[in-house]
Amino acid sequence: MEVWMARGDDRRWPRRLYATGTEPDPRFTLANERTFLAWLRTALGLMAAGVGVAVLLPGHGSLLRITLALFLEMLGAVCGLTAFTRWLRVERALRQQKPLPSTGMIPVMGYTIGLAGLAGCSVIVAAVIQ
Repeated sequence: MEVWMARGDDRRWPRRLYATGTEPDPRFTLANERTFLAWLRTALGLMAAGVGVAVLLPGHGSLLRITLALFLEMLGAVCGLTAFTRWLRVERALRQQKPLPSTGMIPVMGYTIGLAGLAGCSVIVAAVIQ
């Protein structure tokens, strides 16, 4: 591995990232990768919940149900899209031995999942009342 890296023949992607700085401790790189995968799992879970709300909850024309389903789908999409950006920023900071960047997604996810939970409670109460 070191032979092809010494020749500048590094085939890892994105090349611009791996061309900068020094190779960090693999434990930190792998921890960053695990965090990336956790964000992707969260995104998939949110999108699956959105599909479940849209398909499985009663009241097919309910505006609240449709809004909640779309909200969960969009939140999952945003989470998935920002996961790679976050991984890239952290990996770059590790390679350049700089402080890790903060993320705005943590409060966004916290508040929006809380709001989705409240909306889900409303959907459940509306289904019970009918």
